[in-house]
Amino acid sequence: MNPERLYILFCPRRLIFSKFEKSLPWCLWSSNVFCHTVHEDDLQLHEQRGPSINQVTKRPKKERPPCPSVLDHFDKQYSQELGNLWTSARAVLLDPPSWQYGVMLNRFSAVTDITQILQSQGFSSLLPQRDVSKLPPNAPSASSNSKYKTGINSLLLPHVRSRCPPDDATCETISQDLQSEPLLNLPLPSLQCYIHPYALQFPSQAHRPGQLKQYYLLNAASLLPVLALQVSDREKVLDLCSAPGGKAIAMMQCANPALLCCNEPDPHRRDWLSRTLESFLPHSLSTRVVVTAKDGRSFGEHEAGTYDKVLVDAPCSNDRSWLYSSSSQQGEQRIKERSRLPVLQAQLLKSALSAVRPGGVVVYSTCTLSRSENYAVVETVLNDCPEAEPENLWEEIAIPLSKYFTFSPASPDHGQTLCKTSLQLQNSTVSSYQHRLGILAVPQPGKTWGPMFLSRIRRKK
Repeated sequence: MNPERLYILFCPRRLIFSKFEKSLPWCLWSSNVFCHTVHEDDLQLHEQRGPSINQVTKRPKKERPPCPSVLDHFDKQYSQELGNLWTSARAVLLDPPSWQYGVMLNRFSAVTDITQILQSQGFSSLLPQRDVSKLPPNAPSASSNSKYKTGINSLLLPHVRSRCPPDDATCETISQDLQSEPLLNLPLPSLQCYIHPYALQFPSQAHRPGQLKQYYLLNAASLLPVLALQVSDREKVLDLCSAPGGKAIAMMQCANPALLCCNEPDPHRRDWLSRTLESFLPHSLSTRVVVTAKDGRSFGEHEAGTYDKVLVDAPCSNDRSWLYSSSSQQGEQRIKERSRLPVLQAQLLKSALSAVRPGGVVVYSTCTLSRSENYAVVETVLNDCPEAEPENLWEEIAIPLSKYFTFSPASPDHGQTLCKTSLQLQNSTVSSYQHRLGILAVPQPGKTWGPMFLSRIRRKK
Protein backbone atom coordinates (compact mmCIF):
# COMPACT_ATOMS: atom_id res chain seq x y z
CA MET A 1 0.00 0.00 0.00
CA ASN A 2 1.34 3.39 -0.96
CA PRO A 3 2.26 5.27 2.24
CA GLU A 4 1.66 8.61 0.49
CA ARG A 5 -1.89 7.74 -0.41
CA LEU A 6 -4.67 10.07 0.74
CA TYR A 7 -6.58 8.30 3.46
CA ILE A 8 -10.10 9.39 4.26
CA LEU A 9 -10.65 7.98 7.70
CA PHE A 10 -14.04 7.05 9.09
CA CYS A 11 -13.48 7.34 12.80
CA PRO A 12 -16.01 7.52 15.59
CA ARG A 13 -18.01 10.74 15.38
CA ARG A 14 -16.04 12.38 12.61
CA LEU A 15 -14.63 12.34 9.12
CA ILE A 16 -11.07 13.55 8.75
CA PHE A 17 -8.74 13.62 5.79
CA SER A 18 -5.06 12.98 6.34
CA LYS A 19 -1.95 11.17 5.07
CA PHE A 20 -0.59 8.31 7.10
CA GLU A 21 2.34 5.98 6.98
CA LYS A 22 1.69 2.36 6.04
CA SER A 23 -0.34 1.38 9.08
CA LEU A 24 -2.22 2.83 12.02
CA PRO A 25 -2.80 1.55 15.54
CA TRP A 26 -6.53 1.37 16.11
CA CYS A 27 -6.51 0.49 19.78
CA LEU A 28 -6.92 3.59 21.90
CA TRP A 29 -7.16 2.50 25.50
CA SER A 30 -6.19 -1.16 25.66
CA SER A 31 -5.37 -4.09 23.43
CA ASN A 32 -8.87 -5.41 23.99
CA VAL A 33 -10.85 -2.45 22.71
CA PHE A 34 -11.16 -2.14 18.94
CA CYS A 35 -12.10 1.43 18.14
CA HIS A 36 -11.31 4.04 15.54
CA THR A 37 -11.08 1.94 12.40
CA VAL A 38 -10.48 2.66 8.73
CA HIS A 39 -11.59 0.51 5.84
CA GLU A 40 -10.27 0.11 2.31
CA ASP A 41 -13.78 0.42 0.90
CA ASP A 42 -14.09 3.81 2.55
CA LEU A 43 -10.83 4.89 1.00
CA GLN A 44 -11.87 3.81 -2.49
CA LEU A 45 -15.30 5.33 -2.16
CA HIS A 46 -14.06 8.80 -1.21
CA GLU A 47 -10.60 8.86 -2.73
CA GLN A 48 -11.54 10.79 -5.86
CA ARG A 49 -10.78 14.45 -5.37
CA GLY A 50 -11.76 17.14 -7.83
CA PRO A 51 -9.02 19.36 -9.25
CA SER A 52 -10.44 22.41 -7.45
CA ILE A 53 -12.92 23.29 -4.73
CA ASN A 54 -15.17 24.79 -7.39
CA GLN A 55 -15.95 21.32 -8.67
CA VAL A 56 -18.11 19.91 -5.92
CA THR A 57 -19.67 16.67 -7.12
CA LYS A 58 -21.91 13.88 -5.96
CA ARG A 59 -19.96 10.89 -4.70
CA PRO A 60 -20.07 7.92 -7.04
CA LYS A 61 -22.25 4.99 -6.17
CA LYS A 62 -20.32 1.96 -5.00
CA GLU A 63 -21.58 -1.31 -3.61
CA ARG A 64 -20.13 -1.96 -0.16
CA PRO A 65 -21.06 -5.29 1.37
CA PRO A 66 -21.77 -5.04 5.09
CA CYS A 67 -20.46 -7.59 7.53
CA PRO A 68 -23.32 -10.13 7.94
CA SER A 69 -22.61 -10.89 11.59
CA VAL A 70 -22.49 -7.21 12.59
CA LEU A 71 -25.63 -6.39 10.60
CA ASP A 72 -27.48 -9.29 12.18
CA HIS A 73 -26.38 -8.12 15.62
CA PHE A 74 -27.54 -4.57 14.87
CA ASP A 75 -30.89 -5.82 13.58
CA LYS A 76 -31.59 -7.75 16.75
CA GLN A 77 -30.47 -5.01 19.12
CA TYR A 78 -31.67 -1.85 17.41
CA SER A 79 -35.06 -3.12 16.31
CA GLN A 80 -35.79 -3.49 20.03
CA GLU A 81 -34.18 -0.25 21.14
CA LEU A 82 -35.34 2.04 18.31
CA GLY A 83 -38.52 0.38 17.11
CA ASN A 84 -39.60 1.37 13.60
CA LEU A 85 -36.98 4.11 13.54
CA TRP A 86 -34.33 1.43 13.00
CA THR A 87 -35.73 0.49 9.58
CA SER A 88 -34.97 3.89 8.06
CA ALA A 89 -31.71 4.27 10.00
CA ARG A 90 -30.62 0.87 8.70
CA ALA A 91 -31.26 1.95 5.12
CA VAL A 92 -29.00 4.98 5.58
CA LEU A 93 -26.17 3.04 7.19
CA LEU A 94 -26.28 0.55 4.32
CA ASP A 95 -25.96 3.32 1.73
CA PRO A 96 -22.64 5.18 2.30
CA PRO A 97 -22.98 7.27 -0.90
CA SER A 98 -26.01 8.94 0.73
CA TRP A 99 -24.03 10.11 3.76
CA GLN A 100 -23.81 13.88 4.14
CA TYR A 101 -20.82 15.81 5.48
CA GLY A 102 -20.46 19.30 6.86
CA VAL A 103 -17.80 21.91 6.17
CA MET A 104 -16.67 23.67 9.37
CA LEU A 105 -14.86 26.92 8.60
CA ASN A 106 -11.71 27.95 10.45
CA ARG A 107 -11.97 31.43 11.96
CA PHE A 108 -8.17 31.67 12.15
CA SER A 109 -7.91 31.58 8.37
CA ALA A 110 -9.36 33.75 5.60
CA VAL A 111 -12.56 31.97 4.52
CA THR A 112 -14.45 34.53 2.43
CA ASP A 113 -13.73 32.70 -0.83
CA ILE A 114 -14.72 29.34 0.66
CA THR A 115 -17.98 30.79 1.99
CA GLN A 116 -18.84 32.16 -1.45
CA ILE A 117 -18.10 28.83 -3.13
CA LEU A 118 -20.16 26.90 -0.61
CA GLN A 119 -23.13 29.20 -0.99
CA SER A 120 -22.92 29.07 -4.78
CA GLN A 121 -23.00 25.27 -4.60
CA GLY A 122 -26.18 25.24 -2.50
CA PHE A 123 -24.62 24.86 0.95
CA SER A 124 -26.29 26.68 3.82
CA SER A 125 -25.25 27.51 7.36
CA LEU A 126 -26.21 25.02 10.04
CA LEU A 127 -26.11 27.64 12.81
CA PRO A 128 -27.14 31.31 13.02
CA GLN A 129 -24.25 33.52 11.97
CA ARG A 130 -22.91 36.73 13.48
CA ASP A 131 -23.85 39.84 11.50
CA VAL A 132 -20.40 41.00 10.40
CA SER A 133 -21.78 44.36 9.27
CA LYS A 134 -22.51 45.23 12.91
CA LEU A 135 -19.04 44.45 14.22
CA PRO A 136 -16.90 47.37 15.44
CA PRO A 137 -14.37 48.72 12.90
CA ASN A 138 -11.39 47.49 14.95
CA ALA A 139 -12.68 43.92 15.31
CA PRO A 140 -9.90 41.39 14.68
CA SER A 141 -9.81 39.98 11.18
CA ALA A 142 -9.58 36.27 10.49
CA SER A 143 -7.27 36.91 7.57
CA SER A 144 -4.59 38.33 9.86
CA ASN A 145 -3.84 34.83 11.13
CA SER A 146 -4.36 32.89 7.91
CA LYS A 147 -0.75 32.22 6.88
CA TYR A 148 2.65 32.08 8.50
CA LYS A 149 6.12 32.03 7.09
CA THR A 150 7.89 28.74 7.47
CA GLY A 151 10.58 28.60 10.09
CA ILE A 152 11.48 27.00 13.40
CA ASN A 153 9.35 29.44 15.40
CA SER A 154 6.37 29.51 13.04
CA LEU A 155 5.20 25.90 13.11
CA LEU A 156 2.60 24.89 15.67
CA LEU A 157 3.48 21.21 15.89
CA PRO A 158 6.82 21.64 17.73
CA HIS A 159 5.18 24.14 20.07
CA VAL A 160 2.31 21.78 20.82
CA ARG A 161 4.65 18.92 21.57
CA SER A 162 6.85 21.09 23.75
CA ARG A 163 3.82 22.01 25.83
CA CYS A 164 3.10 18.40 26.75
CA PRO A 165 3.62 18.41 30.52
CA PRO A 166 5.98 15.80 31.98
CA ASP A 167 4.44 12.91 33.85
CA ASP A 168 4.78 14.66 37.21
CA ALA A 169 3.23 17.93 35.98
CA THR A 170 -0.39 18.90 35.54
CA CYS A 171 -2.36 21.22 33.32
CA GLU A 172 -3.42 23.02 36.48
CA THR A 173 0.11 24.38 36.81
CA ILE A 174 0.02 25.64 33.23
CA SER A 175 -3.45 27.14 33.63
CA GLN A 176 -2.38 29.06 36.72
CA ASP A 177 0.41 30.64 34.68
CA LEU A 178 -2.12 31.76 32.10
CA GLN A 179 -4.59 33.43 34.43
CA SER A 180 -2.69 36.72 34.40
CA GLU A 181 -2.33 36.75 30.60
CA PRO A 182 -4.78 38.94 28.65
CA LEU A 183 -6.88 37.38 25.93
CA LEU A 184 -5.05 37.34 22.63
CA ASN A 185 -6.11 39.64 19.81
CA LEU A 186 -7.94 36.84 18.00
CA PRO A 187 -10.72 36.76 15.43
CA LEU A 188 -14.14 36.87 17.05
CA PRO A 189 -15.49 33.42 17.95
CA SER A 190 -17.90 32.08 15.37
CA LEU A 191 -18.69 28.41 14.86
CA GLN A 192 -19.60 28.18 11.19
CA CYS A 193 -20.59 24.89 9.60
CA TYR A 194 -22.09 24.60 6.13
CA ILE A 195 -24.21 21.65 5.08
CA HIS A 196 -25.91 20.54 1.87
CA PRO A 197 -29.26 18.73 1.53
CA TYR A 198 -27.59 16.19 -0.74
CA ALA A 199 -24.49 14.04 -0.39
CA LEU A 200 -21.98 16.20 -2.20
CA GLN A 201 -18.23 15.69 -2.08
CA PHE A 202 -16.28 18.76 -1.03
CA PRO A 203 -12.53 18.31 -1.58
CA SER A 204 -10.07 18.16 1.27
CA GLN A 205 -7.16 20.53 1.76
CA ALA A 206 -3.66 19.13 2.01
CA HIS A 207 -1.60 19.78 5.11
CA ARG A 208 1.02 22.48 4.51
CA PRO A 209 3.45 23.39 7.29
CA GLY A 210 3.11 27.03 8.24
CA GLN A 211 -0.25 27.50 6.54
CA LEU A 212 -3.62 27.05 8.17
CA LYS A 213 -6.43 25.09 6.59
CA GLN A 214 -9.63 26.97 5.84
CA TYR A 215 -12.10 24.24 6.75
CA TYR A 216 -12.58 20.87 8.41
CA LEU A 217 -14.80 18.15 6.91
CA LEU A 218 -16.96 16.28 9.41
CA ASN A 219 -20.24 14.63 10.22
CA ALA A 220 -22.25 17.65 11.36
CA ALA A 221 -23.69 15.66 14.28
CA SER A 222 -20.23 15.69 15.86
CA LEU A 223 -20.76 19.39 16.61
CA LEU A 224 -23.70 18.66 18.91
CA PRO A 225 -21.53 17.77 21.96
CA VAL A 226 -19.52 20.96 21.42
CA LEU A 227 -22.71 23.03 21.34
CA ALA A 228 -23.90 21.31 24.52
CA LEU A 229 -20.59 22.05 26.28
CA GLN A 230 -21.05 25.83 25.81
CA VAL A 231 -17.39 26.79 26.09
CA SER A 232 -16.84 30.42 27.09
CA ASP A 233 -13.86 32.78 27.09
CA ARG A 234 -11.28 32.35 29.86
CA GLU A 235 -12.54 28.91 30.87
CA LYS A 236 -10.30 25.90 31.44
CA VAL A 237 -11.48 23.07 29.22
CA LEU A 238 -10.46 19.41 28.99
CA ASP A 239 -10.99 17.25 25.91
CA LEU A 240 -10.40 13.89 27.58
CA CYS A 241 -10.37 11.67 24.45
CA SER A 242 -9.24 14.26 21.95
CA ALA A 243 -7.77 12.55 18.86
CA PRO A 244 -8.08 13.20 16.01
CA GLY A 245 -8.96 16.71 17.20
CA GLY A 246 -12.12 17.74 15.35
CA LYS A 247 -14.06 18.69 18.46
CA ALA A 248 -11.06 20.55 19.88
CA ILE A 249 -10.94 22.63 16.70
CA ALA A 250 -14.69 23.22 16.98
CA MET A 251 -14.31 24.41 20.59
CA MET A 252 -11.71 26.92 19.49
CA GLN A 253 -14.18 28.28 16.95
CA CYS A 254 -16.69 28.88 19.76
CA ALA A 255 -14.59 30.81 22.28
CA ASN A 256 -11.16 31.84 23.52
CA PRO A 257 -10.61 29.56 26.52
CA ALA A 258 -7.79 30.26 28.93
CA LEU A 259 -6.72 26.64 28.51
CA LEU A 260 -7.75 23.77 26.27
CA CYS A 261 -6.10 20.53 27.35
CA CYS A 262 -6.29 17.87 24.62
CA ASN A 263 -5.60 14.45 26.12
CA GLU A 264 -4.64 11.42 24.05
CA PRO A 265 -2.71 8.44 25.51
CA ASP A 266 -1.94 6.60 22.27
CA PRO A 267 1.29 7.99 20.70
CA HIS A 268 0.27 7.49 17.07
CA ARG A 269 -3.13 9.08 17.58
CA ARG A 270 -1.47 11.84 19.59
CA ASP A 271 0.71 12.66 16.58
CA TRP A 272 -2.46 12.72 14.50
CA LEU A 273 -4.01 15.11 17.02
CA SER A 274 -0.97 17.40 16.99
CA ARG A 275 -1.03 17.52 13.22
CA THR A 276 -4.69 18.52 13.27
CA LEU A 277 -3.98 21.32 15.75
CA GLU A 278 -1.06 22.45 13.63
CA SER A 279 -3.30 22.61 10.56
CA PHE A 280 -6.01 24.76 12.14
CA LEU A 281 -4.64 26.85 15.02
CA PRO A 282 -2.04 29.64 14.90
CA HIS A 283 1.15 29.07 16.84
CA SER A 284 0.27 32.04 19.06
CA LEU A 285 -2.22 29.71 20.79
CA SER A 286 0.39 27.11 21.69
CA THR A 287 0.49 28.21 25.33
CA ARG A 288 -3.28 27.84 25.65
CA VAL A 289 -3.86 24.66 23.67
CA VAL A 290 -1.77 21.83 25.10
CA VAL A 291 -1.56 18.10 24.48
CA THR A 292 -1.24 15.54 27.28
CA ALA A 293 -0.81 11.77 27.22
CA LYS A 294 -2.48 10.57 30.40
CA ASP A 295 -4.72 7.56 30.88
CA GLY A 296 -8.17 9.11 30.76
CA ARG A 297 -9.48 6.72 33.41
CA SER A 298 -7.21 8.20 36.06
CA PHE A 299 -7.00 11.77 34.76
CA GLY A 300 -9.44 13.08 37.35
CA GLU A 301 -7.36 11.71 40.21
CA HIS A 302 -4.35 13.81 39.20
CA GLU A 303 -6.21 17.01 38.32
CA ALA A 304 -9.25 16.97 40.56
CA GLY A 305 -11.51 20.00 40.28
CA THR A 306 -9.24 21.74 37.76
CA TYR A 307 -11.53 22.37 34.79
CA ASP A 308 -14.67 24.38 34.11
CA LYS A 309 -15.80 22.14 31.24
CA VAL A 310 -14.87 18.58 30.22
CA LEU A 311 -15.74 16.72 27.03
CA VAL A 312 -15.71 12.92 27.09
CA ASP A 313 -16.02 11.90 23.44
CA ALA A 314 -15.62 8.28 24.45
CA PRO A 315 -14.27 5.32 22.49
CA CYS A 316 -17.32 3.37 21.32
CA SER A 317 -18.61 0.78 18.89
CA ASN A 318 -18.72 3.06 15.85
CA ASP A 319 -21.80 1.81 14.01
CA ARG A 320 -20.92 3.31 10.62
CA SER A 321 -17.45 1.81 10.62
CA TRP A 322 -18.12 -1.48 12.39
CA LEU A 323 -20.90 -2.34 9.96
CA TYR A 324 -18.25 -2.58 7.24
CA SER A 325 -15.76 -4.74 9.09
CA SER A 326 -13.21 -6.14 6.67
CA SER A 327 -14.00 -9.76 7.53
CA SER A 328 -16.54 -11.88 9.40
CA GLN A 329 -13.84 -12.74 11.90
CA GLN A 330 -13.19 -9.06 12.63
CA GLY A 331 -16.91 -8.39 12.91
CA GLU A 332 -17.45 -11.23 15.36
CA GLN A 333 -14.50 -10.08 17.43
CA ARG A 334 -15.93 -6.60 17.62
CA ILE A 335 -19.29 -7.91 18.74
CA LYS A 336 -17.56 -9.74 21.57
CA GLU A 337 -15.59 -6.66 22.55
CA ARG A 338 -18.71 -4.49 22.49
CA SER A 339 -19.90 -5.73 25.85
CA ARG A 340 -16.69 -4.50 27.50
CA LEU A 341 -16.96 -0.90 26.30
CA PRO A 342 -19.53 0.37 28.85
CA VAL A 343 -17.12 -0.34 31.71
CA LEU A 344 -14.41 1.75 30.06
CA GLN A 345 -16.87 4.49 29.17
CA ALA A 346 -18.16 4.71 32.74
CA GLN A 347 -14.60 4.94 34.04
CA LEU A 348 -13.85 7.82 31.68
CA LEU A 349 -17.04 9.65 32.63
CA LYS A 350 -16.33 9.28 36.35
CA SER A 351 -12.80 10.54 35.80
CA ALA A 352 -14.19 13.58 33.98
CA LEU A 353 -16.55 14.34 36.86
CA SER A 354 -13.56 14.30 39.19
CA ALA A 355 -11.58 16.62 36.92
CA VAL A 356 -14.33 19.24 36.67
CA ARG A 357 -14.80 21.87 39.41
CA PRO A 358 -17.98 22.02 41.52
CA GLY A 359 -20.57 23.80 39.38
CA GLY A 360 -18.77 22.82 36.18
CA VAL A 361 -20.19 20.58 33.46
CA VAL A 362 -19.21 17.41 31.65
CA VAL A 363 -20.56 16.38 28.24
CA TYR A 364 -20.44 12.68 27.42
CA SER A 365 -20.83 11.59 23.79
CA THR A 366 -20.52 8.55 21.52
CA CYS A 367 -21.19 7.77 17.85
CA THR A 368 -23.20 4.60 18.44
CA LEU A 369 -26.91 3.88 18.71
CA SER A 370 -26.28 1.32 21.44
CA ARG A 371 -28.28 2.03 24.56
CA SER A 372 -25.79 0.12 26.73
CA GLU A 373 -23.04 2.60 25.72
CA ASN A 374 -25.26 5.66 25.95
CA TYR A 375 -28.18 6.00 28.37
CA ALA A 376 -27.09 3.02 30.46
CA VAL A 377 -23.57 4.40 30.99
CA VAL A 378 -24.94 7.77 32.08
CA GLU A 379 -27.44 6.13 34.41
CA THR A 380 -24.75 3.94 35.97
CA VAL A 381 -22.48 6.91 36.65
CA LEU A 382 -25.32 8.98 38.08
CA ASN A 383 -26.15 6.17 40.50
CA ASP A 384 -22.52 5.98 41.61
CA CYS A 385 -21.87 9.73 41.78
CA PRO A 386 -24.35 11.64 43.95
CA GLU A 387 -22.60 14.90 43.12
CA ALA A 388 -23.57 14.52 39.44
CA GLU A 389 -26.79 16.03 38.11
CA PRO A 390 -27.98 15.53 34.49
CA GLU A 391 -29.37 18.42 32.47
CA ASN A 392 -32.14 18.24 29.88
CA LEU A 393 -30.85 18.90 26.34
CA TRP A 394 -34.14 18.21 24.60
CA GLU A 395 -35.41 21.78 24.46
CA GLU A 396 -31.94 23.30 24.18
CA ILE A 397 -30.56 21.11 21.37
CA ALA A 398 -33.11 18.65 19.96
CA ILE A 399 -36.07 20.93 19.32
CA PRO A 400 -34.16 23.91 17.81
CA LEU A 401 -32.15 21.63 15.48
CA SER A 402 -34.95 19.22 14.54
CA LYS A 403 -34.94 20.78 11.05
CA TYR A 404 -31.55 19.22 10.39
CA PHE A 405 -31.33 16.20 12.71
CA THR A 406 -33.67 13.38 13.71
CA PHE A 407 -33.57 12.79 17.45
CA SER A 408 -34.82 9.53 18.86
CA PRO A 409 -36.87 9.26 22.02
CA ALA A 410 -35.21 7.27 24.76
CA SER A 411 -37.89 4.58 24.58
CA PRO A 412 -38.75 2.37 21.58
CA ASP A 413 -42.45 2.88 22.29
CA HIS A 414 -42.19 6.31 20.72
CA GLY A 415 -40.10 5.45 17.68
CA GLN A 416 -43.04 5.40 15.31
CA THR A 417 -44.30 8.78 16.52
CA LEU A 418 -40.95 10.41 15.83
CA CYS A 419 -40.80 8.92 12.34
CA LYS A 420 -43.92 10.84 11.32
CA THR A 421 -42.32 14.24 11.71
CA SER A 422 -39.50 15.74 13.71
CA LEU A 423 -41.71 18.78 14.34
CA GLN A 424 -43.68 16.69 16.81
CA LEU A 425 -40.70 16.65 19.17
CA GLN A 426 -42.32 19.22 21.43
CA ASN A 427 -45.31 16.91 21.88
CA SER A 428 -43.20 13.84 22.65
CA THR A 429 -44.41 11.87 25.65
CA VAL A 430 -40.96 10.64 26.56
CA SER A 431 -40.39 11.12 30.27
CA SER A 432 -38.40 14.08 31.53
CA TYR A 433 -36.05 11.66 33.25
CA GLN A 434 -35.13 9.95 29.97
CA HIS A 435 -34.58 13.34 28.34
CA ARG A 436 -32.21 14.31 31.11
CA LEU A 437 -30.12 11.20 30.52
CA GLY A 438 -29.30 12.39 27.01
CA ILE A 439 -30.41 12.74 23.40
CA LEU A 440 -29.61 10.58 20.38
CA ALA A 441 -29.29 11.78 16.76
CA VAL A 442 -30.30 8.94 14.43
CA PRO A 443 -29.39 8.87 10.70
CA GLN A 444 -32.45 9.18 8.47
CA PRO A 445 -32.94 9.68 4.71
CA GLY A 446 -32.20 13.31 3.89
CA LYS A 447 -30.80 13.79 7.40
CA THR A 448 -28.01 11.24 7.42
CA TRP A 449 -26.14 12.85 10.32
CA GLY A 450 -25.18 10.63 13.22
CA PRO A 451 -25.32 8.39 15.11
CA MET A 452 -24.47 10.78 17.90
CA PHE A 453 -25.44 10.49 21.55
CA LEU A 454 -24.80 13.31 24.00
CA SER A 455 -25.50 13.91 27.65
CA ARG A 456 -24.62 16.89 29.82
CA ILE A 457 -23.95 16.44 33.52
CA ARG A 458 -23.28 19.19 36.04
CA ARG A 459 -21.24 18.63 39.16
CA LYS A 460 -23.18 20.01 42.08
CA LYS A 461 -21.61 22.79 44.13
